Amino acid sequence: MTSPVRPSARRITALFATIALVLTATGCSGETGSGSATGAVTSITALDYYTDASEHAQWGERLTACGKTAGVTVEQRSVPGASLIPKVLQQASSRTLPDLLMLDNPDLEQIAQTGALTPLDQYGIDSSGLAKGILSAGTYQGKVYGLAPTVSTIALVYNKDMLAEAGVAVPRTWDELETAAAKLTRPGRYGMAVDANATFEGTWQFLPFLWSNGGDEKQLDTPQAAQALQLWVDLVKRGSMSKSVLNWTQADVHDQFVAGKAAMMINGPWRINALNETKNLHWGVAPIPVRQMGQTLVTPLGGETWTVPRGASKARQEKAAQVLACLNDSTNMLALAKQYFTVPSRTAVASRYAEQVPSMAAFVKSVESSRARTGELGVKWPKAATGIYTAIQAALTGGQTPEEALKHAQQIASGS
Repeated sequence: MTSPVRPSARRITALFATIALVLTATGCSGETGSGSATGAVTSITALDYYTDASEHAQWGERLTACGKTAGVTVEQRSVPGASLIPKVLQQASSRTLPDLLMLDNPDLEQIAQTGALTPLDQYGIDSSGLAKGILSAGTYQGKVYGLAPTVSTIALVYNKDMLAEAGVAVPRTWDELETAAAKLTRPGRYGMAVDANATFEGTWQFLPFLWSNGGDEKQLDTPQAAQALQLWVDLVKRGSMSKSVLNWTQADVHDQFVAGKAAMMINGPWRINALNETKNLHWGVAPIPVRQMGQTLVTPLGGETWTVPRGASKARQEKAAQVLACLNDSTNMLALAKQYFTVPSRTAVASRYAEQVPSMAAFVKSVESSRARTGELGVKWPKAATGIYTAIQAALTGGQTPEEALKHAQQIASGS
């Protein structure tokens, strides 16, 4: 899961207006590249934010292989995550979008809203067999614009030795979580660790507690939301969770866990490689606890979707769509999931994967009922996300009660 820094809302609004006017006037966008609108297409361009050398190379191999099946060479271009959306908005405005575009799933709707993307059904791409939340993440106004080969979410990661030593069972409910965290806490070690910082990452980590308890970003100042926030407040107040969670990133949470300074943490499968490489660390993964037995765990969906922007050349769009379909076939899904410790987007493939990679079973299970962050509010989601992490900060510092903090959060979300 990535949370790129987004440009300001005012800037986005202005760019949206410009882009919409340009697209309406011209009826197209895109690079001409190799192969004209009427000639044979021999190469296409792809844009992503895989700037890590290893990741860039690995995705490059996938794109090259899928390009070969489509009969084209794929020129991969990568920019830092924080730069992707500003670059895409600028390219859409100047009609220089790539042929194949990767987007973090919460960003898809705001780009689709500009008219810069094409619906995938026009290419006959198969989107069957996907979990509801995954399909929702690639959909805008009833049309599927993006597909993710694999996805991710978050779960409870725990130190097996510490739990065994304290005689603590893996918690399933909030009461059990509070009890376990208290028993696991001792000098130099906290029972629980989360990322509660003032970014979308903090919101991301809080969502399972909010959503699973019946809270909703459409109305943040509810008893259900307050109960979820009170849980985090209580963990800090009772000393089971460090006050430093207000500043920790997910990477910091991981570091605390592997250093033995936290017995349990909320984190994602992107940490598994590092966990496996840590000597003498015996860890397990379980679903995030819910307030009471019988509630359905709902976690946020992470992962990148691949899209086909509008372009001057229909032939180039068709080739890009063929590459996209290849990336999303079952064989590539499974291979990518094993390579990156992510979850295949097709339910049947994910089930086989969970059997083959047991450490991913809890993540696979959680993805079944996961939810796209933009599923309820669409392009208005960033305001709600800002309200949520603002409320977390206010409540955990003791500046406001959960109820007061969430009332302010709702004001932020509604723009009042």
